Amino acid sequence: MINAEYTMAAGHPMSDILFIKTSSLGDAIHHMPALTEAAARRPDARFAWVVEEAIAPLVRLHPAIGEVIPVAMRRWRGRRLLEPSTWRDAAQFGCGLRSRRYDLVIDTQGLIKSALIARTALGVRHGYDSRSIKESQAAWFYDVRHSVGRDRHAIARNRALTGLALGYVPEGAPDYGLDRARLAGVAAGPAYGVLLHATAGAGKQWPVEHWRAVAAQLSEKFPLVLPWGNTAEHDQAKRIAQGIAQARVPDLKPLDDVARLIAGASFVIGVDTGLMHLAAALGVPLVAIFSGSDPRLTGPMGPAAIRVLGAKGAAPDVEQVMRAVREVMA
Repeated sequence: MINAEYTMAAGHPMSDILFIKTSSLGDAIHHMPALTEAAARRPDARFAWVVEEAIAPLVRLHPAIGEVIPVAMRRWRGRRLLEPSTWRDAAQFGCGLRSRRYDLVIDTQGLIKSALIARTALGVRHGYDSRSIKESQAAWFYDVRHSVGRDRHAIARNRALTGLALGYVPEGAPDYGLDRARLAGVAAGPAYGVLLHATAGAGKQWPVEHWRAVAAQLSEKFPLVLPWGNTAEHDQAKRIAQGIAQARVPDLKPLDDVARLIAGASFVIGVDTGLMHLAAALGVPLVAIFSGSDPRLTGPMGPAAIRVLGAKGAAPDVEQVMRAVREVMA
């Protein structure tokens, strides 16, 4: 193993840097400030990013990205893992990844699956050490291992690991590199709100009856949009919007189009989900609802007004959410 003090010093030429942050959506958004800062500190470098295929359209919106390398690990898992087509796709991905050499490979995901991708890539591989990582065995696959406290916010951890790998100390507020005005479009349309009701974690859900109560009150002044990503989320969106004239359930869209929808909103209310973190990254006034996770470690951070309500095991009520909406809109 190379000593952890090893860095690419300023006098050492760098050209190609590969980031590995495959999923989830929130994790990818939390990595964007590290990419923005790396690009500012290393203007000579070209940056590539391995990310899940569904998240790739969003990552391509970042101006510092030279290449997005989609991976289909979610599609390959479960029963599909035994199918010949899965093995062919995985082999093709591996061959493509190894077709070029990178000066640095930085795995900010810190899972065995991402460490295996790092090991497949050609270049000096950086990652967390075994005490700084969720799956300690993943650290075995890195050439250079760095210590980053697990009690730090996810954005700070990504920035710290990237800074250690590239030889600088992160400074200033996080900059996601996303341009809200450009994504929203030049022409300002009517005001509307977005309700991000869907999350994969059952413990992070907010009751449908609460959503309906909030939607009923807000729809007196604002049209509301309820995005969704799968059949169960679509059904939930329809239950929330039922009978509320100004609540709309849109068609399913790719992530870059959803980003444009959120960028144009006057406000967003969301549970702890990737799209909620996207709203924070874009600088949209945000009310974040927590009930099954700790906002100290993964809470939203961004340039606009943000109100974080609830905590692990303690969801907010309807009136708290309505009061917070009035506050961020003010």
